[in-house]
Amino acid sequence: MSSGRATPIRLGISTCPNDTFAFAALIDRRVDWRGFDFQIELLDIQQLNRRLVIGDLDIAKASFHAALRMANDYIVLPSGSALGFGVGPLLLAARAKESPRDAKQRTLCPGDDTTATLLFRLFYPHTTRIDQVVFSEIMPALATGQADFGVCIHEGRFTWQNQGLHLVEDLGTRWEKTTSCPLPLGGILAAKRLGPEVIGGVQDVIRESLESALADPDSPLPMMRRHAQEFDDQVLMRHVELYVNQWTRDLGSVGTAALTELSTMAARAGVIPEDVHLEVFGQPPVTTAQTGQPRASSSHGPQTTPYDAPTKDNG
Repeated sequence: MSSGRATPIRLGISTCPNDTFAFAALIDRRVDWRGFDFQIELLDIQQLNRRLVIGDLDIAKASFHAALRMANDYIVLPSGSALGFGVGPLLLAARAKESPRDAKQRTLCPGDDTTATLLFRLFYPHTTRIDQVVFSEIMPALATGQADFGVCIHEGRFTWQNQGLHLVEDLGTRWEKTTSCPLPLGGILAAKRLGPEVIGGVQDVIRESLESALADPDSPLPMMRRHAQEFDDQVLMRHVELYVNQWTRDLGSVGTAALTELSTMAARAGVIPEDVHLEVFGQPPVTTAQTGQPRASSSHGPQTTPYDAPTKDNG
């Protein structure tokens, strides 16, 4: 960036632990802002989706479902994404041995533009009534019998059994068996109108913030505790270990191919036009056939922990 007045950047991230982990050093200004003036908001993921749609943010975390709908105006940054094996949303039931089958049943989802909602529509089409609520309201509503099913995201993946709920299906595992790709949940979108110099500079800051957290995993904990739904440090770090991996550092060809697969399936389901695809900054389009996608492991864990070095493919 050239010297002079700082360039304002309206930046939005979600309050989930993997984002507060990755962005803590940026928010606390423990990394060089490189001539940018970051105006930072921490919001629910569906709020971020909506703010991007109306152009109210320059760069923000978004569901990849929402990103598909905004592909003409936004580009995906290589760093900061949440995708992997064993990271998918869970379809939970209020009662044991029930599954979505008819319109008399009610399923709660965490926002119409979320990837969680897209997966439910892909795998349970034309079944139950769907109502959209804030993600933190889903499990309490199921526990009190206000709904039949709910698609659970974030820390609830680790705590749903404590509320007496029942697992219908891990939607991420279903995705893995269907595609052999890591599941793309959400990523950092940048408005194309910013231009490559600004987008590249912000990407560098985000990558440095993430690397700072990986080098000192305890340093983001105060930020994570401040915004989490669960306050147990062990639960927070389990969340980070699951959702922060080599594709968070850099999507690379494997991550880019997973986005291609998501757009293909969404188009087949009639959710988006067939010619829509997500562009990753600095990364040419990749098809799943080009990457030789690995099969999901039986352990359903991520391919690396956040403390592993990135693979050669992912830089």
